[in-house]
Amino acid sequence: MSQGIFIDYRRPKSKKEIKEVLATDPSRVLIERTSIVGDEYDGPASDLPADKSINFVGPDPFTKRNFYGTIKRKPDGSLTVS
Repeated sequence: MSQGIFIDYRRPKSKKEIKEVLATDPSRVLIERTSIVGDEYDGPASDLPADKSINFVGPDPFTKRNFYGTIKRKPDGSLTVS
């Protein structure tokens, strides 16, 4: 299942906004666990474990699915959005 995203405790307007904020300050991006079962990450993007990726949907995973994407932590520690 796709996870939710918050930027500064509000829902993002676009995938582009998520990319821009991750590039400047990944601690402002919060990843929301949407399933009570499974191994979904829940917390700031800055703490995403190495070689881990999450699929997200926005602006709201429960009521408004306008864009989709993936955040991945590369082995060098950087984050990418696709």
